[in-house]
Amino acid sequence: MKNPKTLIAPSILASNFARLGEEVSSVIQAGADWIHFDVMDNHYVPNLTIGPMVCKSLRDEGIQDFIDVHLMVEPVDEIAKSFAEAGADLISFHPEATKHVARTIDLIKDLGCKVGIALNPATSTSVLDNVIQDIDLVLLMSVNPGFGGQKFIPGTLQKIQKVSEMIALTDHQIFLEVDGGINLDTIEGAARAGANVFVAGSAIFGSSDYVQTIKELRQKIS
Repeated sequence: MKNPKTLIAPSILASNFARLGEEVSSVIQAGADWIHFDVMDNHYVPNLTIGPMVCKSLRDEGIQDFIDVHLMVEPVDEIAKSFAEAGADLISFHPEATKHVARTIDLIKDLGCKVGIALNPATSTSVLDNVIQDIDLVLLMSVNPGFGGQKFIPGTLQKIQKVSEMIALTDHQIFLEVDGGINLDTIEGAARAGANVFVAGSAIFGSSDYVQTIKELRQKIS
């Protein structure tokens, strides 16, 4: 994986699904670092998006880049297994969506994937206290999950800073990802607060020039 200070992770939720393989290849060639999957089940969140077959299809088409899967589903374990088998590199889940957080962390690791914990805007950072030494990433939602294109919640900045301080006390590398409303107006503040992986959907896929947009986003965080 590349330097966590400049990781841009376009969310395919905002892409043109009629030509998804081309879209993914285009953003990678334009300078993106990870491909982000927003997986929603119309149960844990009020929307239905993509499943592991989409991940497998991209792998079958030769996409070898890092796939970052954010599970907004309940329950977690079986769909995590399916995404691991489909070729995911990192799988994040919400602690409220599983009965045994530590067991789900161990399961995802045993499947050969890196593991992340995702926190909704109203979820306390205290849920990280007993697991932060065992994970590879913390994903902070900067919108309420369920739909793309929402505005960044400003209060997330304090939460990013708090989690960044928690990570600094650990003895291994943990990525700090922010997801929701990331664009040219919000990415710099998130970076200053301590985030180092930035999920951007409509800001990238809604632009007419992926190369220029990713370049401008990266300039804000470099």
